[in-house]
Amino acid sequence: MTILLATNFDAADESEWLALLRAELPGETLVAQRTPGDGAHVDVALVANPPPGALAGLPRLRLIQSLWAGVEKLLADPALPADVPLARLVDPAMNTTMAETALWAVLALQHGMFDYAARQRAARWLQGPLRRADETCIGLLGLGQMGRAVRTRLEANGYPVRGWSTREGGDLDALLAASDIVVNLLPLTAATRGLFDARRFAAMKPGAGFVNLARGAHVVDAELLAALASGRLRHAVLDVFHVEPLPEEHPFWRHPRITVLPHVAAPTDPRSAARIVAAQVRALRAGAPLRDQVDRSRGY
Repeated sequence: MTILLATNFDAADESEWLALLRAELPGETLVAQRTPGDGAHVDVALVANPPPGALAGLPRLRLIQSLWAGVEKLLADPALPADVPLARLVDPAMNTTMAETALWAVLALQHGMFDYAARQRAARWLQGPLRRADETCIGLLGLGQMGRAVRTRLEANGYPVRGWSTREGGDLDALLAASDIVVNLLPLTAATRGLFDARRFAAMKPGAGFVNLARGAHVVDAELLAALASGRLRHAVLDVFHVEPLPEEHPFWRHPRITVLPHVAAPTDPRSAARIVAAQVRALRAGAPLRDQVDRSRGY
């Protein structure tokens, strides 16, 4: 049988993945380009934003393994085989990186570091007030693998953390009103698309910080800009956007109270991910349970 690597990688990234996967799965046949005869032999697809329809016509397909944590683009493909197990990538290395990024953003917002950076550019010497970690409440949205890692890291640094998830529910507006900094790690689903709109921003504590490390489509861009203009939000750290790369003309680039990151909060590390993917393939071959399967009704 054959393993298909179906991605939007450039040639260098594709070569790296193939080399790592072949080293981890020496007895397997891996291909990155489908040929007319592959359909009868492919039983595993390893995917990262493949073009729509890339997995059609594979009658022996038994596993679709994402190389990313998010799967919303896969689920939006009407040609995605409905009866084949779909698994997302859960990599402890990614969780650690996400926790580091979230801690950096929270520390920078707590201590006013983005304000100091702006004052440096203006050659302005002005000290801000002391803000203690134990007096800075963090609202953490999303309590999955990454969310739990972020919560552990923030609490270890003295921050009180209040969590919320779509699965557990609770009073989201009350959490937003109590939070000095809101960190979004929610999966993107029909229920969370556009969640951060004018109503949600109005529910936040005046002067709160906002950190979006999940998906750009969680945010209504114009209403985020309005919340910053009104002073409802003090600063936003954004790693994800509706269109990526973020277009050069987008107002986020030059906004004095927005920090733009190029989707680097928790990138997949092929070195650790290849080992996890290989273990999943070996489990399939042995008839063992598959890990981290997606509940398609929930979208994650």
